[in-house]
Amino acid sequence: MMNQKWDERYKDNEFAYGTEPNVFFKEWLPKFNPGSILMPADGEGRNGVFAAQLNWNVTSFDLSAEGQLKALKLAEEKKVSLEYIVGNLDELKFEKESFDAIGLIYAHFSAETKSKLHKKLSEYLKPGGIVIFEAFSKNHSTLKKQNPKVGGPDNIDDLFSKEELLIDFENYEILFLEEEEILLNEGKFHIGKGSVVRFVGRKV
Repeated sequence: MMNQKWDERYKDNEFAYGTEPNVFFKEWLPKFNPGSILMPADGEGRNGVFAAQLNWNVTSFDLSAEGQLKALKLAEEKKVSLEYIVGNLDELKFEKESFDAIGLIYAHFSAETKSKLHKKLSEYLKPGGIVIFEAFSKNHSTLKKQNPKVGGPDNIDDLFSKEELLIDFENYEILFLEEEEILLNEGKFHIGKGSVVRFVGRKV
């Protein structure tokens, strides 16, 4: 079971990916006026809590109950609140066009479902709403073989390309779309040079 993998990773007292927000998310989210934001695969909550600190109304979800416990603890320490749902994206239902933003930070889904889930998430976003996305690119698999500590999926089909995102988010104004090699320093599971796709788009 996939949730067992993440429960195992998140049950330690130490935060698997640290408590600081993702660098790209931290750079881009403050550019937009706060509203409601959906945070899929929010894990231990570092990014959802950061959004809450910027006065966003945050709904996070993840497969892991252990992740939820850590996220709510972090939110309490930072004196903010967020709604955190434990569940599978396939089973979760939100109102259409009910969010002003979606943060997809290392939200890796299986190759068979990732495009379908992106389109489903897009339905929950209001026209004019923002997607902020960072995840490992297909070129990352070579770097992971050289340094497993950098993390990321093993299956290259679970990784992303710019071309895939242009298809998944076709009705979007592209504010930013690049594939970049970056140095990751996020907890103990994202350490070293990685290849990522970074995307910011506004739903038309």
